[in-house]
Amino acid sequence: MNARSNPELHTTSLNTAGNKALKNAGSSPVKSGEINSGEIRPAHKSRPALYLDLFLTFAGIGVSTFGGGYAMLPILQREVCDKRGWATEEELMDYYAIGQCTPGVIAVNTATFVGCRIAGTLGGIFATLGVIFPSIVIICIISAFLKNFAHSAWAVHAFSGIRAAVCVLILDAVVRMGKKSLVDRFCIAIFLAILAGSLFLHLSPILYVVLAGALGVLISRVTKRNA
Repeated sequence: MNARSNPELHTTSLNTAGNKALKNAGSSPVKSGEINSGEIRPAHKSRPALYLDLFLTFAGIGVSTFGGGYAMLPILQREVCDKRGWATEEELMDYYAIGQCTPGVIAVNTATFVGCRIAGTLGGIFATLGVIFPSIVIICIISAFLKNFAHSAWAVHAFSGIRAAVCVLILDAVVRMGKKSLVDRFCIAIFLAILAGSLFLHLSPILYVVLAGALGVLISRVTKRNA
C-alpha cells in the first residue's frame, strides 16, 4: 500500500518530513555573526581579514580625527556603530566611560575595548595599533620640519581653524551622548551635579566618573526598594 492509496499514511509522511525540516532549521548555525567566549566576529570573515579590517578602520579614524578622544566620538559612531555594527551607541558610551577611568588615552582605550569585543586580545592589539599608527607617522614627519614653519602666519591660522572645528566635533559628541544618556530625571540630576562640580571645583575627571557611577547605583537601589 503506497502513500497515494492511503491518505492517513500520506499525512503522516508529510508531518514527519515537516518536523525534520523544523528540527534541522532550529539546529543550523547563525550566519549573521559568530559569538565565542565573549567575542563577536562578523560572518564570512577569516581571522586575518578581520584583524586587517580592524587595523584599517581604526587607522582611518585616527588619521581623520583632530582634538583627541572626544572629537573622535562622532567618527567612531559612524564607523563602528552605523557602518559595521560592531557595537551599539550605548556600548560605545560605556567604553568611553571606562576609558576615562583607566590609565592612558581615551581614544586608544576605546579602540582596544572594541577590538577585544570583536576579535579577542589580538583584535584589541590590531585596533590599538591602527588608531595610533597615523599619529606616529604624522608626528614624526611634522617634528622633522616643525622649526621651519611653526611660526609662519599660515600655520598659525591653520591651527586656529582646526581648533575651532575641534570644538564643533566635541559639542556634537556631547549632544549625541546626551540624547542617549539623559533618559530620565535622575540622569539629568546627576548630569547637572557633575557639571556644577566640574565648573566650580576643578577636581579630577576620574573622581567625577566614579561619583556618578556610585550615584547611579544608589538611585537604582532606592528606586527598586520603593517600587
